Amino acid sequence: MPEERLTLKEMCERFGVTPRTLRHYEYIELLSPEREGRTRYYGPREIVRMKFILRGRRFGFSLEEIRQWLNLYDIDPTTRLQKERLLEMSERQLEELVSRRRQLEEAIRELRELRNQTRRNLEEMRKAELAGGRAGRAEEGTQG
Repeated sequence: MPEERLTLKEMCERFGVTPRTLRHYEYIELLSPEREGRTRYYGPREIVRMKFILRGRRFGFSLEEIRQWLNLYDIDPTTRLQKERLLEMSERQLEELVSRRRQLEEAIRELRELRNQTRRNLEEMRKAELAGGRAGRAEEGTQG
C-alpha cells in the first residue's frame, strides 16, 4: 500500500488551517514537506507532526516549545527524551492552565455580579418611572 501524501490544499482541508499557516510551519522548521517542482507533498511524518503541532497549540504550548520537542525525536528515535520533555512541559503547562482557569472563573463571577446589579438598577428605574407616571396622572385628576 503506498504511503499517504497530501498536497498543501489537502493538508489545509484535513487540519482546518490556511496555506499561510502551513508555509509558516515549514519556515520555522516544524514541517518539511517533499517538493516536486513547485508542489509540496506532506507524507506520513508530516501528517503526524501536524497532529502534534495542533494538539500542542490547543494545550497552549508555544511553537518554539513544540519545535524543540519534535526535534528530540531526530536525536533519540527511542522517544525517551521526547517523553521526558513532554512530562516537564505538561506539568508546567497544567499549572499555567489551572491558573488561567482561576482567573477566568473570577472574571466570570465579577461580570455576572455586574450584570445582575445592572439588571436590578434598570428594574428599579422602570418601577420609579411607572410610579412617577401614575403620581403625575393622579395629580392631574385632583386639579380639575
